[in-house]
Amino acid sequence: MLIIVLKIIIPFLVIMQLLPLLIWLERKGAAYIQDRRGPNRAAILGVRLGGVVHSLADVVKLIFKEDIFPTNANKFIYTIAPFIAMAVACVTFAVIPWASPLEWKGSAFSLQAVDLNVGILYIFAIGSMGVYGIMLAGWGSNNKYSLLGGLRASAQMISYELTLSLSVVGVLIFAGSLELNTIVQNQGSNLLSWNVIRQPLGCLLFVVSAFAETNRLPFDLPEAEAELVAGYHVEYSSLKFALFFMAEYANMIVASALIATLFFGGWQVPFVSTETLRTYAQPIAYYSVLGLGLFSVAAGWFLVRRKHKVVYHDARDYETKVLGFPALLVGLALIAGQILYGPLPLGETGSQVAAAAFQFGAFLAKILFFCWVFIWVRWTLPRFRYDQLMKLGWRVMLPLALLNVVVTAGIYLWF
Repeated sequence: MLIIVLKIIIPFLVIMQLLPLLIWLERKGAAYIQDRRGPNRAAILGVRLGGVVHSLADVVKLIFKEDIFPTNANKFIYTIAPFIAMAVACVTFAVIPWASPLEWKGSAFSLQAVDLNVGILYIFAIGSMGVYGIMLAGWGSNNKYSLLGGLRASAQMISYELTLSLSVVGVLIFAGSLELNTIVQNQGSNLLSWNVIRQPLGCLLFVVSAFAETNRLPFDLPEAEAELVAGYHVEYSSLKFALFFMAEYANMIVASALIATLFFGGWQVPFVSTETLRTYAQPIAYYSVLGLGLFSVAAGWFLVRRKHKVVYHDARDYETKVLGFPALLVGLALIAGQILYGPLPLGETGSQVAAAAFQFGAFLAKILFFCWVFIWVRWTLPRFRYDQLMKLGWRVMLPLALLNVVVTAGIYLWF
């Protein structure tokens, strides 16, 4: 029972831990793309940590901000809409596998919250409910700008859901299953067998549709501030606004996880099979920890020795040393522990757990990479006009998705 609870809680905790990191990455990434410094003022005891404290400051600000309720709004619908948006984003992650199944007590133990044989259908079914949160927010606020944002969101998400679902059909044909774990195992550890190589058009269509489904630029018409002030959430404040804000990033994490799972090998480590990881788990773990220690020592030494080009005459002048000394100590401790004790005996179960940890690390790295792609695109491309958005979805992407299905099915039957 405890293991089942942990399997349910861990994906939720992964999303919640990645949220503040992505918010910080968004703000700093936007700053560097626009050639400015970004957030660097919020501090705890004078230590700013390169702007990381701003994420905590945002949480505190939103908690204590006044929760305004519009006079003529529908109280129940207005209140429940942000909870629907956040719940849908978190529940969708439940069927995504984050490592190879373990062999435990004579049976396979899947490392995902729920192992469904129709996992991809579950994702599309639950994901399609996300439009209700946005639409109800726009209608329940009793505000014309909110309503227009909700209408735009519903039209946009319904239009691009067709392409999103059709772009995956080629992947399902190759895998012969709707189960996400089977799709990942079908791709293997060889990069040439990943679906991004076998289904390049399907991958491109899925990524573009994922941008539209998450309402990120250049598809952020539902909250276009130049036209709709802030769109469907213009009347929200305090924690209700925070839920919409977090739901956007949670959807971005889920979309990145799906892109990695369906087209980039999921939890597969490039060129290293699950059997190899389990066979050589002990030396791989040993050298991985040793490498982490060396990296920590090098990073700590760099931070301690770093000299600022500008003298601020405040805590910023020494905060690199505040980070550098702990990094040095942790790195030296890891290196000393590995040298003194050597490779630790793992056993069969330990080897499987270690291999799963490596695969989870690879999967997390892929998720973070695609999250950065979302951020990169947002601060690079301009927003589409509404007619351009609809024309792209119905006249370009939908016919291409149908063509991809027909060509893939024909090639599969031929060979």
